[in-house]
Amino acid sequence: MDTHRLRNLHRPDILRERLEREGLPRTTLSFYRYVRLSEVEELRNALYLEWEALGVLGRIYISQEGINAQVSIPSADLEAFRTALDARDAFANVPWKIAVEDDGKSFLKLMVKVKKKIVADGLADDAFDVTDVGEHLDAATFNQKLEEGAVVVDMRNNYECLIGHFEGAYLPKADTFRGAIEEVLVQLEGKQNEPVLMYCTGGIRCEKASAYLRHHGFTQVGQLHGGIIDYARQLKAEGLPSKYKGQNFVFDERLAERITEDVVSTCMQCGGPCDRITNCHEVTCNMLLVQCPDCAAKYADCCSPSCREVHVLPEEVQRIWRKGRSTRSTKTKAINDPEALRQRIHDEEAILASKGTLHPELIGSKAFPPRQMTEISPSHPSGPEISGRNH
Repeated sequence: MDTHRLRNLHRPDILRERLEREGLPRTTLSFYRYVRLSEVEELRNALYLEWEALGVLGRIYISQEGINAQVSIPSADLEAFRTALDARDAFANVPWKIAVEDDGKSFLKLMVKVKKKIVADGLADDAFDVTDVGEHLDAATFNQKLEEGAVVVDMRNNYECLIGHFEGAYLPKADTFRGAIEEVLVQLEGKQNEPVLMYCTGGIRCEKASAYLRHHGFTQVGQLHGGIIDYARQLKAEGLPSKYKGQNFVFDERLAERITEDVVSTCMQCGGPCDRITNCHEVTCNMLLVQCPDCAAKYADCCSPSCREVHVLPEEVQRIWRKGRSTRSTKTKAINDPEALRQRIHDEEAILASKGTLHPELIGSKAFPPRQMTEISPSHPSGPEISGRNH
């Protein structure tokens, strides 16, 4: 088998255009299962061929410990996909979580990857019993225990908590799962015999986190079964009140799906009420931030004047400038200090006003010859104040 072709190498713009032309209703769903798998590489290739034929798009991680999948499927092929999953004993009857909001564009391509773990948790699984998990709670029971005063902990990263969370939840400051679980242990010190509730996006992180807490002596650990995604489904099905406020961060093109109309965050650039989360469009930055539509227009969908100045350059000029530069978000995914960002914006706007550029290294270079410098100066109509794409 030519495994090289079992991957999609097209550019995002081509994939986006292809999806637009498809015009089919799609359903976004997620599922996971901890199960012992063998011959993982062969399984990966078989799944890719099988699901590509069904028009599946998405991000799937498999390892010897199981599968973790977020996928978009043509709605007409949902039954065929279910049949294909059930035909494999390891995945038979695996529960699905259907997306709350779905525009059919959650994923652009099919990606199936073999990983050491299906969630990068940084934990040594042989140091504790990963099967000794907390009690799985449905939405009604979770709500009830919240009302009774149980400690509730958000097991997502800091940038996921920004735009939505449960009332009264402890929100970790860490931007990794390992950092969050260690932080939670410190915060919960002395509460080993009190009821503790945990939740995450789809439930998978709580499987490990609840077992880790039980290993450290916590006796009353509950976890939201199916995570926020299935919680929202249960609310609608049973007419329950939502204790979760705002949006749910998701790891696909949508970035978020709305659970309630509550806005629990603020724009990181102007400080106004906002829960629109996006990535800085300067590709060597790509940092996640909360940004209102007005600031998106003002900063051309970028996090700062420095990024804006590069982003509005012609694409061929940007490519030259980017050569050899690493992407900042490979180290830190999201901006986590809005005050520092606002100070940076203030300082950069002052420099830009006095010197005409925040990137003097470009002046006279091949990437940014003097003619182009004049064309995109701040006083030029097509300069840094250009309105960007809002999404």
